Amino acid sequence: MAMTNIHRHYLPAAGRDLFLPLYDPFTRLFGLDALRRDLLEQADLQPAYRVLDIGCGTGTLATLIKQEHPTITVIGIDPDPKALARAERKATRAEVSVHFERGFADALPYADTTFDRVFSSLMFHHLARNEKEQSLREIRRVLRPGGRLEFLDLASPDAHAHGLLSRLVHSHAEVHDNVDHRIVQMMQSAGFVSPRKIRERSLIFGTVAFFQATRPV
Repeated sequence: MAMTNIHRHYLPAAGRDLFLPLYDPFTRLFGLDALRRDLLEQADLQPAYRVLDIGCGTGTLATLIKQEHPTITVIGIDPDPKALARAERKATRAEVSVHFERGFADALPYADTTFDRVFSSLMFHHLARNEKEQSLREIRRVLRPGGRLEFLDLASPDAHAHGLLSRLVHSHAEVHDNVDHRIVQMMQSAGFVSPRKIRERSLIFGTVAFFQATRPV
């Protein structure tokens, strides 16, 4: 089990604490909640699965998973305590039980082979290259044999996009790694089998892509 240093530097869920109250309204406005629904649909979740949402932010996806699949155990992890507080309130309002805790994707505080699915939704671009590589190794470690990573992130940010959301995204995104072949290569290097891009969607601030990768049996 990896040890987590909660005192290390991290990027807040909205880029800056100042923008956190705007995070959920902007994600709804720009269609990101619909993308998370698409990601959930591709995951083929089954009753009694254990699911981890890394970089869960304000808990939209984790709460949705529990609403749609009440028998599944859902854990959300994020380094941002302010976002986690919002996530807790969101789950409480939805009357679902989701366990949220503070931690980092590249040092997951869980035993090997704990989860059937791990979700990564629009957080990978926050990480430096070495953190991305280590996070994928950690995800593989905590997945059960045959378990899958369900992955959504920026794939080709539009340099000509304008507006607040675009500026927020590009001001902190490590987007040079977020192109199709590099993401697949990193997944392969981390020990996943059959990593692949499922599809992509064009949005006002760039292109997002859906990926899937499996831990070997």
